[in-house]
Amino acid sequence: MTAMRCGRGGGPEVLAPGTVAVPRPGPGEVLLRVHAASVNFLDVWLRRGALTLPLPHTPGCDGAGVAVAVGPGVSGVTPGGAYLIHPGLSCGVCSACAGGQGQLCPQFAILGAAPRVAGTYAEFVLLPGRNLLPLPEGLDMAAAATLGVAGVTAWHLLVTRARLRPGDTVLVPGAGGGVGTFAVQIARLWGARVLATAGGAEKCQKVLKLGAEACFDHSRGAVAPWVREQTGGWGADVVLNHTGAERFADDLAALAVGGRLLVCGTTTGATAQLPLRDLFSRQQSVLGARLGGISDLHALLARVAAGAICPVIDRTFPLRQAGEAHAWLESRGHFGKVVLDVRNG
Repeated sequence: MTAMRCGRGGGPEVLAPGTVAVPRPGPGEVLLRVHAASVNFLDVWLRRGALTLPLPHTPGCDGAGVAVAVGPGVSGVTPGGAYLIHPGLSCGVCSACAGGQGQLCPQFAILGAAPRVAGTYAEFVLLPGRNLLPLPEGLDMAAAATLGVAGVTAWHLLVTRARLRPGDTVLVPGAGGGVGTFAVQIARLWGARVLATAGGAEKCQKVLKLGAEACFDHSRGAVAPWVREQTGGWGADVVLNHTGAERFADDLAALAVGGRLLVCGTTTGATAQLPLRDLFSRQQSVLGARLGGISDLHALLARVAAGAICPVIDRTFPLRQAGEAHAWLESRGHFGKVVLDVRNG
């Protein structure tokens, strides 16, 4: 089969097609014919060499496709059926896994970002049968491929971790990205007031159409003063931080008394200062989150199937143009998700 491989760390050009053997499913495993795979910044960091993995390696965390072979002991997966991938790999038997929150499992890893675990930038992918969810009728493969990382992360942050309430004011920075486009829709579905930021007037207009009440061009500077202005000085009840240290202080300044700051990324730095006096005197919470469990994905998928949440796809690239897809993602010109069309690679 054809797979896009990283033979060394570097720029988008290091992603090159290779021919590898089609794996055979063992006990508990399913071989999936990949139809679509989404592109995530985790893939970009892996390609750059930020994650130490044996090379060459096939990246790709999430996707959707058709089951072609099912190993012994798998239930609920039928050859020929269409399925969505949950990227979180875990033991499947501990209390966290039993509760549908496998990202808390001591053995947690992410498909395509763990040693010797090939990802979805390939015609076929091998994974545990418990990581597959049946595709609802009418949901196309490209849309389904966007849910496993960006969609489930946004859901887990807002619904599971922040326990979002109707009437909360939510700040969604970078609302034009994959997590951001989902977060705006999820917050509105939950009855929250959504304030957002995006890069440039054009993206801000698109964010408003998604359901945000107001959108600030974050290239103009600090966001917290704008949030205070929009909320009569109160601040946001929930603030997402998926970029890390660079905006951490600004995000804290935008947070209301009793507010919840959600952290799920470190692209701009992994170390930030936390003023403890303000934290306890203002009764705020800083909550970390990594991906989300399969129970989160089931809940999200039900809303997508009902049409309450619509994945936003910016562009689709053939599999062999994965390097170009990475370059486009890194340019920050996209709005929504970038997807690889694996069947027409």
